[in-house]
Formats: sequence, structure tokens, C-alpha cells
Amino acid sequence: MPAATTAATLNTALGSGALLLGLTASLLGAGVLVTGIRLGNARLTRGAVTYGWMVFGAAVLAVVMMERALITRDFSVKYVQQVGSAATPPLFNVAALWSALEGSILLWILVLSVYLAAVIRRYRRRMDDPLIAWAMVVMFVVSAFFFLLASGPANAFQNAGTPDPSSCCRGPNPLLQNHVLVVFHPPLLYLGYVGVTVPFAFAIAALITGRVGEGWLVQTRRWALAAWGFLSVGILLGGWWSYEVLGWGGMWNWDPVENASFLPWLTLTAYLHSVMVQERKGMLRVWNISLLVSTFALTILGTFLTRSGIVNSVHAFSNGSIGTYLLGFFGLVVIVSLVLIARRGDQLRTAGSIQSPVSREGAFLANNIAFAVFAVVVLVGTVFPLVVEALQDRTLAVGPPFYNSMSTPLGLALLFLMAVAPALPWRETDAATLGGRLFWPAWTGAAALVLAVVVGVDTWASLAAFALGGFAGGAAIRQLFLAVRRRGWHGLVGRSSGGMVVHLGIVLVAVAMVAGNGFSRSADLTLAVGRPVAFAGHTFELRGVEQFATRRAVGVRTPIAIDGGQAYAPALTSYVAFGMTVPTPSVRTGLTGDLYLALDSQTRPSTTETRVKVFVKPLTMWMWIGGLLVAVGTALALAGRNRTRRDGVAQPVVDAGVPDVPDVPDVVEVGGGE
Repeated sequence: MPAATTAATLNTALGSGALLLGLTASLLGAGVLVTGIRLGNARLTRGAVTYGWMVFGAAVLAVVMMERALITRDFSVKYVQQVGSAATPPLFNVAALWSALEGSILLWILVLSVYLAAVIRRYRRRMDDPLIAWAMVVMFVVSAFFFLLASGPANAFQNAGTPDPSSCCRGPNPLLQNHVLVVFHPPLLYLGYVGVTVPFAFAIAALITGRVGEGWLVQTRRWALAAWGFLSVGILLGGWWSYEVLGWGGMWNWDPVENASFLPWLTLTAYLHSVMVQERKGMLRVWNISLLVSTFALTILGTFLTRSGIVNSVHAFSNGSIGTYLLGFFGLVVIVSLVLIARRGDQLRTAGSIQSPVSREGAFLANNIAFAVFAVVVLVGTVFPLVVEALQDRTLAVGPPFYNSMSTPLGLALLFLMAVAPALPWRETDAATLGGRLFWPAWTGAAALVLAVVVGVDTWASLAAFALGGFAGGAAIRQLFLAVRRRGWHGLVGRSSGGMVVHLGIVLVAVAMVAGNGFSRSADLTLAVGRPVAFAGHTFELRGVEQFATRRAVGVRTPIAIDGGQAYAPALTSYVAFGMTVPTPSVRTGLTGDLYLALDSQTRPSTTETRVKVFVKPLTMWMWIGGLLVAVGTALALAGRNRTRRDGVAQPVVDAGVPDVPDVPDVVEVGGGE
């Protein structure tokens, strides 16, 4: 047998075998755990760890074999015929794994198996605890579902035989092979999306075992925070990719697939705030479990939207064959969760109540209401047109004006709450105390308002955004200053201070988005070689028109000198195999704003002249700086000392950001019943 044929057989055989092994191990792991729990057999439940490692090994093997097939250009594999190409650069050839439906499911399985292995590693000595064991059952069931997809309707290892040159081997979508961010954005997004499975599993386990008090929260808060951090950075990198690749000068357009990632971010953000109320006061039990269920269900719904072909988007995989499976799994998750919540209704009720709306718990409740309304608005705007199309066979468009009009007041309310909540104690407070704590943040907001007026901001929403952004930023800086004054630089490490750094990042992102959306300027300029054209206080001079060609594409770039200095070269690249022309913008980035150049894909430059779209985008860099602060703040929060001993009993909470609030111990008992 020829060596190439042997390698191809090895790829498909080992890949398919790994998927079947993962499916079998997932089902056996769930079955063994349920049996061990029912029989009270601790040895049996601890033995399920082996199946978890088998799932992890199977997922790694499947991905390795697919990457091997892509790297070696094994075109006998159907998926490689679909996304592989001899001309694709190695970096994008590796990233082709997640550039289409079947490979994206493999990536999902890999990330899920990593989380499964991490949970096993963390709780390997406590598998006889029913809460841990049932959480593992849930994770095994979710794993089995995705292995089932990968083994059946989304099997990437189908043997396609001899490739047909007319329909094969063109490489990934051109939009997914012209920027390095495609290597990082999807995996980070998946780490957030899939990471939600862990806290969801513990929430379901708490409902099954009846331990619905505060104990299960200790096990979930770090997992939820890590998933939130990955999801946040993944969404921001997606915006950056859109900005750098699509040539329209923006980074967020309320696309249905963008919304699909934003929805679980909203509900998970609400959970991270409201969970602190439950930890401190024992309240909001139903709400917190419902938020985790909603977040996980929304990740499944988002996967359905992106992989069923139901929406048209540059982010979506069309002609998906797994939409029915995903929709059915979504329905199963919702129904089972509602039944379990109803079953534990009496235990989920709490006697506690919010004593005063002017307290931190009151602010967090208002925060959650705003996030919930925001999520409902985005969900309705995303799903309603699909329902209308399915029922009435007509197209209904819900565009940015709807989302912007609805999100503006909600965003302003959230900025206000970001400023006020950290200054409030966990009890009723008086006006004098609150005024003292908000004095300097209020002055920061006033200064931001004055600066906005000076630079020409003249709409009420934008002025309010700058003022409230300054207010919230000042409040976060005050909390960080107090933490450092109390504990030195160690005060920056922990959930409270990390949260304040995240708040600073969110403020920067919000203000940069307001500036970019409200004060961008653009023009279509016709440039001729040697003739500078002025726009927005800058000059643009075409230096020439350059042709280029590679194995996969031909194109043209136009070096354009800005203000007589460095030349920036927007380009048009025509991918011959696809018959598709992709504009590649060129951006001069600065702290005060970007100059963004993009060629019109419908008009190719002549030898001495070109048309270029010029965007002046204020404060764009601060959005990426804000994203970096979000990542740093999440890391600082995760780096805080674990407040639980090995026996699972929580230690007192130290809120370094509010030194004048007495510490209140968490009311938890992880190891025992509630």
C-alpha cells in the first residue's frame, strides 16, 4: 500500500475511532457515576475518573489527527477537501480546523474535554461527594451530545476518496485566511462559551441533590469568572477582527451571530454580580440558578444560530446539518432545568430581603434587572425576525437603529450603577456617608463632562456617556487606591480589586464605542499619484499602485502617504479559487484616534489613480486597551487567595476595596447538606 494511502487511512481510522471512544467513554462515565450515586458506592464513583481521562485523550487524538490531515494535505478526507489547500499558508492551514462546521465541533469537544479534565483534577479526591458526582454526570452528558454530533451529522473524518479538482481544495473562506486574529479569536471565544458548562453542571447538581444553599456557589464562582474572562476577550478580539478585515470601519454591527455571543455574556455578567448577594445574604437563589441555566442555554442557542445555516452572516457556517439536534438539545436543557427548579421551589425560597434600595444588594439587584432587560432586547431583536420568516415566509430586518435606541439608556444606567455600587455598604447607609465616598468620583465625572463639551460633543447621550464613564472610572480608581493603601500592592490581587480593574476596562470600551459611533467621519476620496488631497485636517497622497500575486491570490495595493509621512497600503485581494475579492484595510493608529483606509472592492485602481474610503475613528485604541484591562482584571480576580479550606468550609470574605465595611463570613457548607 502506498505511503500516502496508508497515512490517509490512518487519519480517518484514528480520527473516527477517537470520536467513538469519546462518545462511549462519556456515556459510560455518566452511567457509572449515576450507578455509584444510587448504590452509595464511593469506589464506583471514584472509578469514573478514568472515563474522564479517556474523554480527554479521545478529544486530543481526534483534533491531532484532523490537524495532521490538514497539515499533510490529506485530500481523501472530506473536511480537508472542504477547507484545505496546498496554497494556504501553514498558520491558516492549522486554523482551518475551526473554519467550517465539522471542525468547529471538534474544537468545541477539545475545549470541553479540557474543562472536564480540569474539573477531575480539581475534585479527584471528592468524587464520592454527590454534588461533585452529579456535576460530573452533567458534564459527561454534554460531552456525549457533542461527541454524538461529531460522530454522526458533523463527522469531519468522512472518507471522500479521490478529490474532484473542480470542487475541492480551495482552502478556508478568504475572510478566514487574511488576518492572524483568526488564530486566536475563535479558541478564546470557545473557552468562554464552553467554560459555562462547568458552573451550569454544578447548578444542576445542586438542584438534583437538594443542596441549593450557598455551598455550590463556592465551587462555581472561579469557573464562571474564568469563562466570563475568556468570553469577554473573545468578543473584543472578534470586534478587532471585524475592524481589521471587513473594511467597513466598524467593529460591531449587531449581527445575529455577534448577538449570539453577546447574550450569554450579558447573563453571565449578571450572575457574577448577583452571586455576591447570595453569598452575603443568602438571597436570589432561584435567580442565580436561572441565570446559569439561561447562560448555558444561550450558548446552545448561539451554536444553533451559527451552525444551522438559519442566518446569513460572515460569522456563520451555512448549510449546517446539525440544527435540529442543537435545537432539540436546547429544548431539553430548558425543560429539564425548569422541572428541577420547580421541584426545589420550596427549598429555593429564602426569608431574606433587601432592607434598603440604597445598599450594595439593592444596587446589584438594579444591575441585574438592567442586564436582564438588555438580554431580552437583544434576544427578541435576534430571534423575532427568524420566527417571522419561518411562520410568514417574509423577511424582517432588525438593524442597528433598534439596538442602539434600546441599548443606550440601559448602557447609561449600567455605567451609573458601576459608579455607585462599589461605594455602597451591605446595609442601609446615610446620605452623608454615600456623598463622602462619591465625592471624588463625581468630580471625575464632572471633569469628563467638561472635556467632552470642550472637544465638541453635543448630543445628550454622548455627554451622559462621557460623564458617567468618568464617574464610574473615578469610583473604580478610588476603590483601587483604598485597597493599595490598606494592603500595599497586594491589595490589587483578589476578586474585589480585580473587579474594579475590569470596571475600568469596561468604561474605556464603552467610552471608545460612543466616540467611535458618534464622532467618526468618513469620505470617499479619489487619489491620483503625486496629488495630495485634504480631508479632516490630514493630507492623503497616492504614491503608486502595486500589483502582487501569490499561489492562492492576486491583488493590488496602493501605498498612501498620510500628512507627507509614512505610507499606508490598503489592498484588494482576489482569491482565484473562490472568485471573491476581499478588501484589506490599512490603519494608522494613535491614542487620540485612527485613520482608516479601505479600497472599494467594486472598483479596482488604475495604474495612476484609485478611490479610497477614509474613516477618522476617534479613541479606537482605547477600546483595545480596555480589553487588555478586562483580561488583567479577570486574572487578578482569579489570582486571589482561595477562601475555602480543604474541608470545603469558607473563610471570611475580605473586601479590600471597601475597608470600612465589616467582613461578613460566607454561609456555606460544601461538604454537607444544606
